[in-house]
Parts: sequence; C-alpha cells; structure tokens
Amino acid sequence: MQIGNKNFDLNNQVLIMGILNVTPDSFSDGGKFNNLDASLKQVEKMIADGADLIDLGGESTRPGHTQISDAQEIDRVVPMIAAIHQRFDIPISIDTYKGAVGAAALKAGADLVNDIWGFKYDPTLAEVTAAYQVPCILMHNRDNQNYQNLMADIKADLQASIDIALKAGISRDAIILDPGIGFAKDYAQNMETMHHLETLQTLGYPILLGTSRKGFIGLTLNLPVTQRVEGTVATTVIGVMKGASIIRVHDVLENKRAAQMAAGIMKGAPWTNSI
Repeated sequence: MQIGNKNFDLNNQVLIMGILNVTPDSFSDGGKFNNLDASLKQVEKMIADGADLIDLGGESTRPGHTQISDAQEIDRVVPMIAAIHQRFDIPISIDTYKGAVGAAALKAGADLVNDIWGFKYDPTLAEVTAAYQVPCILMHNRDNQNYQNLMADIKADLQASIDIALKAGISRDAIILDPGIGFAKDYAQNMETMHHLETLQTLGYPILLGTSRKGFIGLTLNLPVTQRVEGTVATTVIGVMKGASIIRVHDVLENKRAAQMAAGIMKGAPWTNSI
C-alpha cells in the first residue's frame, strides 16, 4: 500500500503508528503536545523509537469528549502537518471524522485518513479521501452496544463502511479496517473483540489495532492510564499473532520491539523491516 512517499507491504510487515494528540483534553496525554515545539520533539522521538507513521488528531475522541468546530480542529492540525512535513520524512495520518477537516489536512499534506466513524458520520469525508487518492482507516463504531452477535455485527458494520468507501471511488487496495477497541463496546465486548480479532481478516483488508492505554487494560490490571504500557504491549503481541498489520500506540519503542519479536516468531525467522 502506498502511503505518502512510502510503499508498505501490509501482508508481510507490521507497522507502528505513533499517536500525536494536539489537544488539551485527550484521555492519556491531553495538553502535553498542543504546541508546535513540543509536538515536533515528540514526533522526532517517535521516529527515533521506530514509528512508521504518525497519526495526528486535533479533537479528543475519549468517552464524553466535547466536540469542537471544524475551524478549531483545522487550526490545530494544519500548521502541525506542514511543520512535520517540513522537518521529517514520515507519512502523516489525519485522525478526523469531518469532511472539511479532512480536506484541509489533505491539502496541507496529510497522507492517510483515519475516521473513527468509518465514513458514517460525514460521508463527504469519503468523497474527499477519494478525490485526493489517499488510503483510509475505517474504524468500527456505532451509537449503541446492542449486539445480536458481536463479531458478526462488527463485520457487518465494517462492511457498511467499506461500501461507502467503494461507492465514493476509494480503491479496494486503499482500505484498512480497525475493530474500534474502546468504542461502542463495554469491557466484555472489548475483550471478546480482541479474542476473536482474527475473524475480521475474512473481510479481506489489512487490520489496524488501536488499544494503547485504553480503559479495558486499566480495568483488567486495575491501573491508571499512566501505568498501562505493559498491558498495551500484551495486546500488541496478541494483535500481531492474530494478523494485525498496523499497531497504533503512544509508547512506540516498547511496542515496536514487542511487535518485532512477535512477528519474528510468527514468521519463524529473524525480524527485518522488509519481511
């Protein structure tokens, strides 16, 4: 898959996506990186630690978050995208569910669209993504937790997002799926989704796993958000074993090493970035 100026083999590679929240209220790092200098230092660190992609978000999507205007979100992300592109050679994902924000971010140089609503909140984002001919991440989400059969319903919901993307003109080989851990799922449903993650491969698209520091880890280990690195690493290893191609995390170095080890064991050969 071509993402920016990089060509990734998602059938044989595991990529690490580093999270950069330029928000004052994100659940795990709100306010730490919402100025340019701090953000650029964090990007530099994540790249040094092994990040393959940077996922930039301008609005918190934690439970109970306050929605901000398109203009506010654009003001947060566009200067950051330009500054990252100027200084670093790494693809940038824009984490948004709004068409206007996506358009501004892509115009500024973003290389990938990551939509927590899978194009269902604002279908114009699918049209914008298609127009710029960039890949997209379609995350599972819904406005309720009323499942008849959890994994079957997740797959059906994701298929609906895929259909929106294809109808908009997005290529089949430019779609990545995210099971949406922590979204529209209670504790047991998050654990079940992780347990059966491999079943999503039947949809035929690469899988991104985003569990970093999330609440189900805290509930399992009875730990605050600042002490969930090891729990996240465990989910990374399981994710790789169950076929995830991209791991989205705050703590790049620890999860990169864990993914390398897990992938090497799964391949039965020493890890290289080209396998």
